[in-house]
Amino acid sequence: MNQLASHTHKPPIVLGVESSCDETGVALVTLDAVSGAPRLLGQALHTQVAMHAAYGGVVPELASRDHIRRVVPLLRQTLAAANVPLADVDAIAYTAGPGLAGALLVGSAFAEALAFALDKPVLPVHHLEGHLLSPLLASQPPAFPFVALLVSGGHTQLMRVTQVGDYELLGETLDDAAGEAFDKTAKLLGLGYPGGPALSKLAETADPGLVAEIKLPRPMLHSGDLEFSFAGLKTAVLTKVKAAEAEGALSDVMRAALAAAVEQAIVDVLVAKSVQALRQTGLSRLVVAGGVGANRYLRQTLVTACQRRKAEVYFPELGLCTDNGAMIALAGLLRLVAGTPAKTAGGFSVKPRWPLIDA
Repeated sequence: MNQLASHTHKPPIVLGVESSCDETGVALVTLDAVSGAPRLLGQALHTQVAMHAAYGGVVPELASRDHIRRVVPLLRQTLAAANVPLADVDAIAYTAGPGLAGALLVGSAFAEALAFALDKPVLPVHHLEGHLLSPLLASQPPAFPFVALLVSGGHTQLMRVTQVGDYELLGETLDDAAGEAFDKTAKLLGLGYPGGPALSKLAETADPGLVAEIKLPRPMLHSGDLEFSFAGLKTAVLTKVKAAEAEGALSDVMRAALAAAVEQAIVDVLVAKSVQALRQTGLSRLVVAGGVGANRYLRQTLVTACQRRKAEVYFPELGLCTDNGAMIALAGLLRLVAGTPAKTAGGFSVKPRWPLIDA
């Protein structure tokens, strides 16, 4: 990136807009004029968690309407925080997919209209590419190539990342993703939305002795490949919950133990497959990205496992694990400096389903 940055007198400033689900994010990212490393100039983020909590999950129509309300104020906040006038923005990146169709349309329409008014180019960005590259904004970013574990919402994938835009799918989930397994088992335990963080918080209070007595499957742990499957884990938890309820034994203590057992089962599989991917590719750097990457137990276990292999593991800053505009601005910026042509503003389409390897 140093070489790329030196090609221009002034490093480009890219505005990023994220609206794929239930977070509205706007951010400004550039390259440091000296080091060439990505630098976050400013960002603003609004989460809709409180609004959707009453429904136990994301309501697409409400999500879309809220994005409309939030995006302009968030843009103003971002420009003020970065002390950058809108005229200094060189390009506008936005999430084109995957995600909720209506939510994606809000962000893409806003970005395209703004770019048209400013006569700036636009960069449609893949949401998962944003997550994948987000650790490059950390104080100690990884170098290419690396293995990436993407654990975001309905996606669990292992990728070999050679450079920006050069991704090889090594394995992915065949049914429920890790994030879905967290959310669905949290619902079985009567926890609120969002389920994953609530389950992890409850797991921290569990009695280790009781957790050890709970036997849960580690689906595809010894499959010999890098595929994932978590649907069977949810079914096993459902069986145990029903059995405990029938015996009148589903106490708060038992719920905490089940939460910890589920967390351990999911993490065991994610860690084992990640280590296998490092071994299979011969690489020594692992990048973890996506919302589940904020899980404390996953982070601790991966660090220990990678230390044993003398490998390095990188995580995005905790504030960048959730959906955000910074990762979209970053992906757009890196695509731009890598030579991906930006498009002229005007006319747009979104891709609710979009494989990352096709990005």
